[in-house]
Amino acid sequence: MNNIAAKIVLTSVLATSSTAVLASDKWEKESMDAWLDGKAETTLLLNSNLNSFDINTDVENQVVTLSGSVNNDLEKSLAEELVTGLDGVKKVNNELSVVNEGKKETDSEALATLTDSKITTIVKTRLLMDTNVSGTDIDVTTERKTVTLAGKVNSDAEHDLAISIANNTNDVNKVIDKLEVVQ
Repeated sequence: MNNIAAKIVLTSVLATSSTAVLASDKWEKESMDAWLDGKAETTLLLNSNLNSFDINTDVENQVVTLSGSVNNDLEKSLAEELVTGLDGVKKVNNELSVVNEGKKETDSEALATLTDSKITTIVKTRLLMDTNVSGTDIDVTTERKTVTLAGKVNSDAEHDLAISIANNTNDVNKVIDKLEVVQ
């Protein structure tokens, strides 16, 4: 009789622990997806060339789906590129609809402006996401792929990290350092 009771207890413990592990794994994946969704929404919101209120993001298994509407193909591409560049994103399904195709901006000036905006958004987002940099105290502007960092940082290490983040961002040709170290 004791042997049967021991087997029942052992079976119950194993079943409970297996369920807990599966629940933990599911919770971890859902948390990662929610975190990526927040990062994607924030990145799109920070970009002044996109109306992020018309763009919806949905994340499942680290795959981001963009839906909603944008004014032109450049905005559609910009939204996809911004989200693709986020750490943790495996793939982007771009289901955005272009609603104002008649307003196509094809000249190089419009493309340059969008590229500069994309660079600014990515640099600012990376500065905000890095816990070793006080990103809220750093202003980021971009003109013709030249990034200017201005503001105050607390140490030489923080200064160097901010400059490095900007220099290591795609499409950046040059970084102008107007950061002030205050100790």
